[in-house]
Amino acid sequence: MPSDLVIVYHRQPYEEVEENGKIVFKENKSPNGIVPTLKSFFGAVDNAAWVAWKQAEDTANPGFERVIEIEDSFGKYTVSRLPLTEAQVKSFYHVTSKEAFWPILHGFKEKYNYDPVDWPTFREVNWAFAEAAAAEAAEGASVWVHDYNLWLVPGYLRQLRPDVRISFFHHTPFPSADMFNVLPWRGEIIDSLLACDVVGFHIPRYAANFVSVVRSLRDVGPVPRVKVDPDFISEGSALSDRTVPVAIHLEDSNNHVVHLGTTPVGVNTSYINEVAGREDTAARAKAIKEELGGAQLILSVGRTDYTKGGADQLLAFERLLERQPELVGNVRLLHVSVSANRNMSVYRDIQEEIEQIAGRINGRFGTFTSTPVTLISRAIPFETLVAYYRAADVAWITPLADGMNLVAKEFAASRTDGDGVLILSEFAGAAIELGSAILTNPYSNRSMDHAIELALTMDEDERRGRMKELRRMVEKYDTKAWARNQLVLLSPEKFAKTKDTAAA
Repeated sequence: MPSDLVIVYHRQPYEEVEENGKIVFKENKSPNGIVPTLKSFFGAVDNAAWVAWKQAEDTANPGFERVIEIEDSFGKYTVSRLPLTEAQVKSFYHVTSKEAFWPILHGFKEKYNYDPVDWPTFREVNWAFAEAAAAEAAEGASVWVHDYNLWLVPGYLRQLRPDVRISFFHHTPFPSADMFNVLPWRGEIIDSLLACDVVGFHIPRYAANFVSVVRSLRDVGPVPRVKVDPDFISEGSALSDRTVPVAIHLEDSNNHVVHLGTTPVGVNTSYINEVAGREDTAARAKAIKEELGGAQLILSVGRTDYTKGGADQLLAFERLLERQPELVGNVRLLHVSVSANRNMSVYRDIQEEIEQIAGRINGRFGTFTSTPVTLISRAIPFETLVAYYRAADVAWITPLADGMNLVAKEFAASRTDGDGVLILSEFAGAAIELGSAILTNPYSNRSMDHAIELALTMDEDERRGRMKELRRMVEKYDTKAWARNQLVLLSPEKFAKTKDTAAA
């Protein structure tokens, strides 16, 4: 049955597991995250669909049903699964998206490599996504496309289905023209995005950067700007802006208008509060505290990626112990660095560097009874992670570049006790909302050193005052607020009713 809302995202909206020799589909274990948030809007329409990819040896005979019907707590919806070969996945995702797009999006021009890119394969995969979305969409449907690996889908979809409304959301930073235009396919990408009715970003700076790219490549008409909501102005963040563009008026035969939405992705605060309030969470946090034996706990959580600044953070911790030897044994760092992709050499190199620095610190400052750094390189179950959030004295989140950073928001949402200190990079998108954190410049040793010392010595009144404001922001701008605002931009008459009910 044709769908009123089609979500196009690379991940399938469930966990596919084998039980007793049979494949079954299970809801995501945690309701916290982007997939459950998107699925929550299936309740706002009569018919909905999800388009994702699934690996297959032979795309002509994939060995699985291309289109399946799912019924779970979010309702009934269709999942259209595109069969992609291992070679296609490697080309379109690991090479083009991660080696060419990812470094440019985050401002790491020196990591950029487009020589191995097979652009025809990227086009082919994006066309397949567009065809699947077109097949699922009802007349006048809303199609919501997500992230940079599907940049060409809007343009193809507009060719196939000029009747649908198209929205695209960027989950990464969007760079300015001098960085983005390094990509040799820049014109094709921008033309595709200009086929949208709505293009969404986390923060005003990314929308402004998008406009700078569009103006460098195409003639456009008026680009109206409005004042930024004071909640999204942070004096300490390098990413803060005072005004934000809200639309691009194209000078074409249709006088097409591309609306720009700036809505930061949030976290599921209701779920996190529930987990934080469980007795087993309190017991875990207490056990962690007891194991520390009175030492302060610094917690760092992120992926093993050159954008996350993991090595720089460990070097800052080493300098702290050098400057203040009395802290040895009295401060512990739990550094969780989960591999982004173990099959890519660039990430293996970063993991090895992190392991070498952590080993050196423990060799220099460790004792029989105290290890300064505990390094975890595997994913921690979310319920366990919340216990660490509750036990930590300081959350140390200092990426060199980050579209948003939900770990910082998870930490604040977990602190139902109203205590704890957040150190946050001013180059994380979240910094424009979370100005009550200690904002730091991870490119500056002096700034990093000052931030960690301030966090460890901050008095309780200041800690609680800052945390109260952090919690206000993460509760106000949670997952429901993000998805609701994006969909209302896409189709006000259809989704305005979700204002109070979506994702409840």
